[in-house]
Amino acid sequence: MAKLRAGFIGAGSWATMAHLPAISKRDEVEIVAICRKGDDLLKKLANQYGAKVATEDYHDVIKQDLDIIVVSSPSGLHHEHSKAALLSGAHVLCEKPMTITSADAWDLVDTAKKADRELLLSFGWNYQKMIQDMYLQLQKRGIGKLESMSIQMASQTRELLSNTGAYPDASPEQIPEQSTWTDPKVSGGGYGQAQLTHALGLAFRLYPARVKEAMAFMAAPLNAPVDLHDAVIYKFEEGAIGTMSGASAHLGANKNIHEVVVHAVGSEGQFLIDLNRSYVYIYYNDGTIYQPNVAPDAGHYIFFGPANGLVDVALGKKEANMAPGELGAITVDALELAYKSAATGAIAKR
Repeated sequence: MAKLRAGFIGAGSWATMAHLPAISKRDEVEIVAICRKGDDLLKKLANQYGAKVATEDYHDVIKQDLDIIVVSSPSGLHHEHSKAALLSGAHVLCEKPMTITSADAWDLVDTAKKADRELLLSFGWNYQKMIQDMYLQLQKRGIGKLESMSIQMASQTRELLSNTGAYPDASPEQIPEQSTWTDPKVSGGGYGQAQLTHALGLAFRLYPARVKEAMAFMAAPLNAPVDLHDAVIYKFEEGAIGTMSGASAHLGANKNIHEVVVHAVGSEGQFLIDLNRSYVYIYYNDGTIYQPNVAPDAGHYIFFGPANGLVDVALGKKEANMAPGELGAITVDALELAYKSAATGAIAKR
């Protein structure tokens, strides 16, 4: 059986720490092409992973008749790069946030459908067994019509987003240009785009809910060029209401482990998930409780899940796509409205 042919558009700190190593360990895959700035690291990565094509031009990647492509370029380029990759005939893993604008996100969903290709988002928590099991339980028996949802997150991005330091455990060799994180034209914003997109991807995986209105406040202490802290009130299409908050914690706080809590109340029950404490709980209004015992580290982020999901999808296992394009698009809906509201000081509506 011929090996799957893989390419990378963008090979910065996260791709080289997670996606490249994951795919290189799959015997079913051959890494053919890598695109990033033409520096010593490009040559090093090409040699390390046996890529025949090492280029600064992403067009050179999509010309290689590839089966799978990972798009891990700056957020502002995700739409252009992912659309070209899908139209080339490849299944695509796109880094978060999916895009900066809702129109671009839904265009990628439409493009994937027309091309009959799978589009995956890099929401690693969705690949945890704890989350997979909870998702399947909610598919068997949900909590009825959503009434309220709260999402809370804190992670160590204070130094990164204020241009005073790096992300935890970042390799000095692979630190991206600061604009990737803190130039709104490139990143789309700060904490919301860099981190809350993850929490939204998790929450909306468990209960898909499209936001139609948002009122948001965002703070940028330390003279940060983008938001470090976010507070948002949401109204969803089905009539439910919700809140979302995000905070840039200090490096070293909580041993650099992300804190994420999602709580949803529906007409027939409610669920709670706390990733830091590896706790999941579903209560149904007949008194039934779902509360499995999980390992203490079961809520930790799964680095290699999305890339392995991409390979499995290309091998015909469509159920391996645990963060499809539609999920990515409704997270962009929510973030776009939040940023619009914060910028205008008024409720933003879709």
